[in-house]
Amino acid sequence: MTVPLIHWDAPGPYTVAFSTRLGGVSVGAYESLNLGRSTRDDSANVDENRRRLCASVGIEPERLALNRQVHGATVNRAEEGERTQNGDGLWTDAPGVPMLAFSADCLPIALARVNGNPALALLHAGRMGLLEGVLQAGAAALDGPTAAIVGPGIGPCCYEVGEDILAAYRTRFGPDVVHGRNLDLWTAAERVLHEAGVETVERLDVCTACDNRFFSHRRDGADTGRQGVIGFVT
Repeated sequence: MTVPLIHWDAPGPYTVAFSTRLGGVSVGAYESLNLGRSTRDDSANVDENRRRLCASVGIEPERLALNRQVHGATVNRAEEGERTQNGDGLWTDAPGVPMLAFSADCLPIALARVNGNPALALLHAGRMGLLEGVLQAGAAALDGPTAAIVGPGIGPCCYEVGEDILAAYRTRFGPDVVHGRNLDLWTAAERVLHEAGVETVERLDVCTACDNRFFSHRRDGADTGRQGVIGFVT
């Protein structure tokens, strides 16, 4: 069974897609395509959801490279089946090594090298990761002309934060990323990607808190699932 995906028409030999919460077997707060085993969802359901996601892009789930995401700026080289490293980004220039990064309001972002040897990075970028430099680390790992896409994440319509965070973002990214008490992660991410030398940046501008096709920590509370971005060099 295939699951609904939002595909990126990436500039090169890449498969990259963003999942929604649709097309899986989980129930309750995790209905239905929850990909996160860090949740209280039944692990058998999560495994089946991951299997369905992988089948939709033509890969075997046991080959997936995953991080233990910690809201930091570490970007690891992906190794097939490796799942023990702390980090919030994965990259590879090896064909056929599949990667998956999770999100549930934080931004799932893909970067692709646009000439030379193909290379791809998948990043999990929340408010902490953006400040700590996860996007710069992803761009540096690819080390060449790149393009990027910013996937579904919480939008400036819904992301109210405290004054300490607003002040940090004003200082780092400029006053236009703050809208009253709300934060614009989409614009902050686009700005830092360009600063890091990324040539073209696409944005989906889909708010996970507004759109019920997605899991949202802000909308649903801590007991919610995870969607993600999956990709590999073909």
